[in-house]
Amino acid sequence: MFLVISYDIKDDNRRDRVCNELKNYGEHVQYSVFECTLDRAQIKELQTKLGRLIHKRQDSIRYYFLCKGCVEKAEIQGKRTPLWT
Repeated sequence: MFLVISYDIKDDNRRDRVCNELKNYGEHVQYSVFECTLDRAQIKELQTKLGRLIHKRQDSIRYYFLCKGCVEKAEIQGKRTPLWT
């Protein structure tokens, strides 16, 4: 399953921990955006890990699930990442 994950983390230390954890699961494509191809078990595992790292009243993480057709329709200007090749 392909997903785009974006985050808004207020604290620098928490943000670094979230970013470092996401690097284990996907490609860092923008400052606070990752693209990942994961199965359901990996998604649940990642959400559990990230849920432990954030402050739920100050921070947010968004998961955008894209179907194969939507991924194929995506347009990118500029540098392409390995996930799109």
